[in-house]
Amino acid sequence: MSKILDLDKPVYELAKEYPDFIDIFASLGFADIKNPVMLNSMGRIITVNKGSKMKKIPLEKIKEVFAEHDYEIKGDSEESKEEDTLKAAKKGSDLPKDDTNSTELIKQYLLRLSNGESLESVQKDFKERFESVDSSEIMKAEQELMESGMPYQEVQKLCDVHSALFHGSTKNETSEIEKTLDLASGSGADTKELVDTVGHPLNTFTKENKNLENYIDEFEKKLDNNTVDRELLKKIRELSIHYAKKGDLLYPLLKTKYNVTGPATVMWSVDDEIRDELARLFAIDKEDEKWVEDIKAVLTRAKEMIYKEENILFPICAANFTGEDWINIYLDSKDYENCLGVVPESFELAENLNREFDDIDGEIVLPGGHFTKEQLIAMLNTMPFEITFVDENDINRFFNENDAPKAFKRPLMAIDRDVYSCHPPKIEPMVREIIGSFKSGTQDEVSVWLNKNGKDMLIKYMAVRDKNGKYMGTMEIVQDMDFARKHFEEEA
Repeated sequence: MSKILDLDKPVYELAKEYPDFIDIFASLGFADIKNPVMLNSMGRIITVNKGSKMKKIPLEKIKEVFAEHDYEIKGDSEESKEEDTLKAAKKGSDLPKDDTNSTELIKQYLLRLSNGESLESVQKDFKERFESVDSSEIMKAEQELMESGMPYQEVQKLCDVHSALFHGSTKNETSEIEKTLDLASGSGADTKELVDTVGHPLNTFTKENKNLENYIDEFEKKLDNNTVDRELLKKIRELSIHYAKKGDLLYPLLKTKYNVTGPATVMWSVDDEIRDELARLFAIDKEDEKWVEDIKAVLTRAKEMIYKEENILFPICAANFTGEDWINIYLDSKDYENCLGVVPESFELAENLNREFDDIDGEIVLPGGHFTKEQLIAMLNTMPFEITFVDENDINRFFNENDAPKAFKRPLMAIDRDVYSCHPPKIEPMVREIIGSFKSGTQDEVSVWLNKNGKDMLIKYMAVRDKNGKYMGTMEIVQDMDFARKHFEEEA
């Protein structure tokens, strides 16, 4: 059986079909193909044509090398295909009826919208060809448009129009996603199953979306009756927390770990626009005709974003993220306020695990990250205050050493001495009382304000405890607050 190098076929499929494909392709400058994560993620999107263009490796050279390995070459160059697509788009015509490349068809529809053709006209042609469309095909089409040179701002501008074009036609809406592949680990991961898993991040995101949609529907009904419910609008604005979680936890992971850049580039920008527009309108007291028009428009965009999340973003995340990714997302999401009337439930799989970094040679590994010794010293010395740490036995253990003049001198000779020996007799009783209250648990912090050499200073003593509340020592922070006083005097 002859081997066929289809230039338009995803390299993932070629690698599965021909055992020698990976080594040949890697030898041409595509070393990433040997990385299983890259093969299973970007390999499903990138064709030989696109790889040639992205890596700037001549297509003729690729053809020549594969021909030497007894491959028959099939397919047109990417450039000629895109020219044909653009020509068809400008004419407003469709590709031939027997064309099976749905991604190219979708690109054509998007290009027609970009060229100013009406949504109704394009949507009519789209519905004649597609009963349903997979969310990954929409993502690939938008990503390929950006790769071919269309500015991401243009794709972003059309993001809501794209959503309207496909609304009601994604496979998520017509049937459940069956066995969505977890591209990072190779195991099956059904989006619906993740959404239905109690406490899973997608479970929480989906509940937030459901409440948000209900809030918007209720607000719009009242608006139709000439009533503006400011309290309800305030609830709707909590979508900013929902968007912040996406922006911090989902988009960067897709972009940096799995090289899925479309949602991160386009949807993230749309999130910001929706959030900012809601803030602008909320700050306006006069609810005139223009205000009503603008609020309706932004709420429509917010509803379209719900659609895009549930039918494009979430399935893409489910198809890429590993179980470990979801656990990290769940744990990190605890840092965010609850929003949209949803109190996240416990995700048992994550709650039963301790998240720690592996030991790294030459670095100090902490629960929140890792540093070289030099980095840690530099960071502590950059902090704009004087830090002292006294251990549970009242022994001085650490002073930072920033370059600013110190309000209270701390000679290194004082390290490993008891803290009381560093204070004059009239201050020592106060220090003993503060530390004693920390040890007994009656206090956790004490603030002392004073004026020293004409400057307002804040001295803050804080009990240092482990996660079980056990006393481990006292931290003292001294900060020159004169800058704050001057700031507020200037503001007054």
